Amino acid sequence: MEPSKDAKQPPVVLCIGMAGSGKTTFMQRIIADLHAKKTPPYVLNLDPAVGTLPFTANIDIRDTVNYKEVMKQYNLGPNGGILTSLNLFTTKFDQVLNLVAKRSSSVSHILVDTPGQIEIFTWSASGAIITDTLAATYPTVVAYIIDTPRTTSPATFMSNMLYACSILYKTKLPFIVVFNKTDVVSHQFAVEWMTDFEKFQEALSHDTSYMSSLMNSMSLVLDEFYNHLKVVGVSAVTGQGIDDFFNAIHEAAEEYETEYKPEIERLIREKMEREEKNKQEQIDKLMKDMKLSKGKEVPLDGTPVVDDEDERSEDEDDYSEGKRSKNNTADCITS
Repeated sequence: MEPSKDAKQPPVVLCIGMAGSGKTTFMQRIIADLHAKKTPPYVLNLDPAVGTLPFTANIDIRDTVNYKEVMKQYNLGPNGGILTSLNLFTTKFDQVLNLVAKRSSSVSHILVDTPGQIEIFTWSASGAIITDTLAATYPTVVAYIIDTPRTTSPATFMSNMLYACSILYKTKLPFIVVFNKTDVVSHQFAVEWMTDFEKFQEALSHDTSYMSSLMNSMSLVLDEFYNHLKVVGVSAVTGQGIDDFFNAIHEAAEEYETEYKPEIERLIREKMEREEKNKQEQIDKLMKDMKLSKGKEVPLDGTPVVDDEDERSEDEDDYSEGKRSKNNTADCITS
């Protein structure tokens, strides 16, 4: 079931974050907030290894794939088990889209919780398929959750920003950096580092290790990257900043409609044109091969089949040979 093209589609929020960033707790907070506002979301859990969820998921990968059984059958470790489980789930993702489409008109948001092993979703084929499929139908936004207390040093801050940059250019979707746990440490230091280059240079001046010069160079590269980022600070525990997060989501959804969607549609058209061109080339090649072979029959018993033209050619050769022989005989008699 395809959602109506004319109806306004609910935004999809892909929650991505490293293990320990408070991603699942953040999901619990925004789900509770939406239910409190009488605007329930549609929730997808794509983490097959999570023990218990503090929220109810409409679609849960654990109902389809048994993570521990996958590890056992394929002799895999934890990360390999998560990746294989996600791959198996992706083979049925068309059914997931049908279920989402049936509810899309009655929900405010579509929230997707991803595995804490961040690279499994962001850099795997299955993660790309899920992201691209959702983005082709719904306004899709990536929310990158960062553990604020563990980002107070320039090195860990720069690592998070580089990862955010790689995810942004991998997904090519509207991107929101969410500094979580602001009830423990305020995220204002990060905002200052992202908006004021000299502030970050000052923080680097206290670091005398070899990493300082490397981070200094990287900060120059990322300066332009910061200008296109939406940044919010939230606390999944207290609920502080949640309204700012949803405001950023709505802005990003509008940005998707005006800037990202036309580009996505152009890429889809180009892909379809390439596939159609390849299909036509294969058909032309097949017709050419058939024309060259002229549709000769291949006997099943191995008996050679003589073509009509071959027979006519042999008859003409015999006739020509007989005529030459007759002329030679006549010449001999004359002589």
